[in-house]
Amino acid sequence: MSRYIRHAAAFCVLLLAALLVNTARLQLFQAPSYEENPFNRRSSIARYGQPRGQILVDGRPVTGSRDTGEQLRYERTYVAGPLYAPVTGFASQRYGTTFLEHAEDEVLAGTDPMLSAFPLWNDFTRSLPPGGNVVTTLNPAAQRAAFEGLGTRRGAVAAIEPATGRILALVSAPSYDPAELSGNGPTVTAAWARLNADPEKPMLNRAVRQTYPPGSTFKVVTAAAALDAGVVTDLDAPTRSPDPYTLPGTRTRLANEADDCRDASLRHAFEWSCNTVFAKLGVEVGVHDMRSTARAFGFNDKGIRIPFSVAPSSFDSQVDRAQLALSSIGQYNTRATPLQMAMVAAAVANGGQLRTPYLVERTTRSSGGTVSAPGPRPARQVMLPMTAVRLQELMTDVVAEGTGTNAAIPGATVGGKTGTAQHGLGNSGTPYAWFVAWARSDGDVDARVAVAVVVEDASARRGDISGGGTAAPIAKRVMQAVLHTRPER
Repeated sequence: MSRYIRHAAAFCVLLLAALLVNTARLQLFQAPSYEENPFNRRSSIARYGQPRGQILVDGRPVTGSRDTGEQLRYERTYVAGPLYAPVTGFASQRYGTTFLEHAEDEVLAGTDPMLSAFPLWNDFTRSLPPGGNVVTTLNPAAQRAAFEGLGTRRGAVAAIEPATGRILALVSAPSYDPAELSGNGPTVTAAWARLNADPEKPMLNRAVRQTYPPGSTFKVVTAAAALDAGVVTDLDAPTRSPDPYTLPGTRTRLANEADDCRDASLRHAFEWSCNTVFAKLGVEVGVHDMRSTARAFGFNDKGIRIPFSVAPSSFDSQVDRAQLALSSIGQYNTRATPLQMAMVAAAVANGGQLRTPYLVERTTRSSGGTVSAPGPRPARQVMLPMTAVRLQELMTDVVAEGTGTNAAIPGATVGGKTGTAQHGLGNSGTPYAWFVAWARSDGDVDARVAVAVVVEDASARRGDISGGGTAAPIAKRVMQAVLHTRPER
């Protein structure tokens, strides 16, 4: 009898061993495939089983969560959704996440191990800590000024604090309400189809994901390259520039919109945006130094994240001398995001030092304890300090008595540069209106804001489009909003 008991016990041990091996196989090798199976809703149910963390602007949430009582219990809600959509993006139960909702998803969803004091216990119990919060760098007054300034026009605004790189405003127009995409029902599907079919592209973040020919605003970069290289040593000396200027190796003649550009000094050429002077300067500087200066400002950098990715701005270095001349006035293949051109203005305002822009001040637990606080990134010197001083002088002249007078602010020093960028086949498209600027109050030592505005308004008459007339007033509103805000200490 004992022999049968031993055989039965051995058989039970064998079955137990087989069960343990099979369990281990399932847990270690097949778990990922079950986890990723589209019919497995456990992770989705857990993900939406608690409120999502908040995105904060000036200490106030611009997001929320709504209890639907359904299996996917909590849906995302937004405060002033269209105003902050280029920053928050959307968090959709059907279509995933974008922008900050995507870049900081682990914190907001509560899956970041740093949110839990006992992460191993959470793994064991399969519970999630409450979603954390994301504190942004935005200035709400500047954000609203940019949004209202653009109004119904297509375009974008980016504003930066030059000394730190903190992004103060990031606006794209037209915009949309990300709450329309939060759930998973038929209305969400219909909203998705409508937004994607809209020719105005409301979900396109023009401030960081759309590049434009920067036009004459790129002359800030060309002037920096010319001054750094010693091609220009005196702002008031004649530049020996013909008007019109024949592009090297061609019969194409480049003309000016402004008067008195023949042999104009750099000061006059910058103040009144003489194309011929800057095209010739770009050729004299040479493609190597032009490329190096553009690269220092951030052009051709594919790694900029704020923390979501930014479309790289480009300066083509595989060009002949005629193409280089056009590239140096912000045409040909030169392309820039509004954020990139705000970086250019910020570097000038900050004595030639550029800090990579960032949008997240810190992340916190739901209780308020800090999880991470990356702060300002290291600064890099993109031009000689004396070059920055001279460019500050040139940009101030533009606003004081040149093409940018619409950006002047009483009680403040403002430097700017206008631009009207041609585009389309044979430059037939309605020009883009650009303005880049920086400002400091008379009582400030450092500039408090640098801003770039682009307006691509196809409904406007071609002759009515200009950087000074269309974009500069928007930049002025944004700068005023920042200057009227008490600076952080």
